[in-house]
Amino acid sequence: MALDRWIALVLLGICGIYGYAAWFTMDAGLPPFMQRNPIWPSTFPKVLSILAMLAALAILLGVEKGEEKIGDIDYRKLWQYNLGQAVLLLGLMVAYALLLRPVGFIGATAGFLILGAVILGERRWLLMIVVAAVATGGVWYLVSEVLGIFMAPLPAMMRG
Repeated sequence: MALDRWIALVLLGICGIYGYAAWFTMDAGLPPFMQRNPIWPSTFPKVLSILAMLAALAILLGVEKGEEKIGDIDYRKLWQYNLGQAVLLLGLMVAYALLLRPVGFIGATAGFLILGAVILGERRWLLMIVVAAVATGGVWYLVSEVLGIFMAPLPAMMRG
């Protein structure tokens, strides 16, 4: 069996367990007033588990298979791809998660976007800085002001 089908089989099992938990265990402790609601806390996990199991089944049964395309990844020739970029991006993601609190959301996110673009080969510095600033500011504004969820925008030493 091909690697994608093994992964689909594992995901099918995980989604089956997740779906079982969503259908049979999540709603057991709901108070009576919530049991009359049309949407319960388990509604999204139920839908997600069904869609994920359908996608895993489609891969497992080979429904999506057609003729092999030129852009498909051949896992037997994995060392011919740009693994350095992938490893650097993964390291950058870890660094972003670790620096989010000490550096603040704005600094960590802008740095992540700019360094990620550099790793991927972008060299238009002005464009990178503008895109990072707009994206970072927009996300911070939406989360902080619109949704009302506090996110520390600045480093810990600058917040009095």
